[in-house]
Amino acid sequence: MERDREFVSIRWVVAGILIGIVGGLWLNYAGGARSPLFGVVELGADLFIRLLRMVVVPLVVASLITAAAGLDTRYLGRLGIITLIYYTSTTVLAAALGLVIVNLVDPGVGAVIQEATTPKEILEREPPTFADLLRNLIPANPIDALARTDMLQIISFSLIVGVALNIMGDRAQAIRGFFSEVLELSLVIVRWVLYLLPVGVALLLARTIGQAGWEVFAPLVKYMGAVLGGLAIHGLIVLPLLVWVLGGVSPWRFLSGISNAMLTALSTSSSAATLPVTMRTVERELKVPGYISRFCIPIGATVNMDGTALYEAVAALFIAQAYGVSLEFTQQIVVLFTATLAAIGAAGIPSAGLFTMVIVLQSVGLPLEGIGLILAVD
Repeated sequence: MERDREFVSIRWVVAGILIGIVGGLWLNYAGGARSPLFGVVELGADLFIRLLRMVVVPLVVASLITAAAGLDTRYLGRLGIITLIYYTSTTVLAAALGLVIVNLVDPGVGAVIQEATTPKEILEREPPTFADLLRNLIPANPIDALARTDMLQIISFSLIVGVALNIMGDRAQAIRGFFSEVLELSLVIVRWVLYLLPVGVALLLARTIGQAGWEVFAPLVKYMGAVLGGLAIHGLIVLPLLVWVLGGVSPWRFLSGISNAMLTALSTSSSAATLPVTMRTVERELKVPGYISRFCIPIGATVNMDGTALYEAVAALFIAQAYGVSLEFTQQIVVLFTATLAAIGAAGIPSAGLFTMVIVLQSVGLPLEGIGLILAVD
């Protein structure tokens, strides 16, 4: 009964998806972005995303500080190492899976694609180096990092504060209590937002489909099939099997338990925006202890970008095939590791992968203009 009060039924979320698809097709038929109703749908979708993002920063800060401050120091180090090893391994595995699929189906071979342009801000943006990524871990000004929602810097700052509070012990009891209350407050707001989940999902999908329609997909069906097929294999088979083998949880129970988070991610295209739903879901549905979920999930939503790594690996080889460039095995290994690095450095926001794609393409000498080929369906 308690679970029913906490979460909207998955049936309502699925209904929201179906309504969003049908509504989006109707909007596109009625004129797309030129339709007067489109502005209303876009406003509603923006408000829902803002509601989700509004609670992300206080939730992440309070979660990590509370978790790090409450863990045994020895266990904290062990948990952190295991978490980072697992996240890195699954990201590399996802990128490798993407490369295998592209080599099997050759989506870019013989592709006839209309001329497309890459946004100027992508072409002119200087791709970050590995040193830049390391430098970006530590905020020079934590307040500025919070204001810009720079999740990597927010995470590192929160962990440093949490470990410091842990070492201080009882002397920091008042500060630890404050962040614990901020966490509870954030979770109350998350619960309110979750009640709007079916409506938000419908509005987001209606906006996307209403603006793009289906015609942009036709030239890129094979490419989309490679990306979506790889994501399906990784998300519905590989990861659930890892949960089963490493965690002893059946794949069906795992997928059923995180269904709300998966559907929210589908509609928002943002791991950061989905973070509040993910945390609440794994604690309430999968019974993951709070000190584990509140430590691991905020970090994972920022650095464990399996989908982005797979997508960038597939896109890089697709662009190479479309331009008639043959990448040798060693060059594909370079794509594998640069896609992993780029995914870790990507922000948890929609289309962040487009900006880090520059790193992958430059690593093997592919034209940056190729990003324009996949922009319509990104």
